[in-house]
Amino acid sequence: MDDQTVIFEEQRIHLRAVAYRLLGSVHEADDAVQETWLRLERSDVSDVDNLPAWLTTVLSRICLDQLRSRVSRREDLGAEPTGVPDALVSNPAAEAEQADAVGRALIVVLDTLAPAERLAFCLHDLFGLSFEEIAPTLGRSTAACRQLASRARRRVRGQGESVEVDRVRQREVVEAFLDASRHGKFDRLLALLHPDAVMSSDPAAVAMGSPARLSGADDVARMFSGRAQAARLTDLDGYAAAKWSLRGEVKAVFAFTVEDGLIREIELLAGDLNRLDLGGYR
Repeated sequence: MDDQTVIFEEQRIHLRAVAYRLLGSVHEADDAVQETWLRLERSDVSDVDNLPAWLTTVLSRICLDQLRSRVSRREDLGAEPTGVPDALVSNPAAEAEQADAVGRALIVVLDTLAPAERLAFCLHDLFGLSFEEIAPTLGRSTAACRQLASRARRRVRGQGESVEVDRVRQREVVEAFLDASRHGKFDRLLALLHPDAVMSSDPAAVAMGSPARLSGADDVARMFSGRAQAARLTDLDGYAAAKWSLRGEVKAVFAFTVEDGLIREIELLAGDLNRLDLGGYR
């Protein structure tokens, strides 16, 4: 076997465990691992420094796509075995406690999360990946991934009501920001922004003319004052966002990270928008 095949086989058990925790289905987990292998075969990984991390990233994106497709066709997971099968863990005795944490009850709760929330929570809380490592998979900033995991964590802990309150408050802040932007209300924009607010743009948005990054409430407010005429409210991962469309096609999405009633970060996303969960998920 060549080196990359050896590494894949060494990682297979880990990959199956990740896929099961993300998807809650042994059959789908096996399919995701197989698809990861096929993509490895089709890819030039000669420049990849950390192949195990690359495999986990590819697998996570495959699982994310499956979760998002599941949103529109809810599947019955009742026939799946309870908990994490021993075949999916490298050391069943050592991982028994973690396996119990991903039993059927938790799988049911995870299935109520937005796909991005589920992925951020599972990869961070169950597998210890940093938000810096998770961010490229979701195409979001580290701050946004941290917030996604936090929302998921509260729902998993049975604090669903507080999550719903967050949704309402976050939508009110975003709506107020868009209104202030449309009408050029600079002082109102400042009042809605955290003093250390930042705006970041993905490479596709930068190519469209957006600044790569702005720091500080003043600069962000100047950027948006009078500029959101064509922006329309939408949902991204179940929370309020804004989209800009041209001839009915979404060209850019504004994602908002809101903390304590103030906007901490605005992400301008224009690349690979079909990977985003727009328009709500319930």
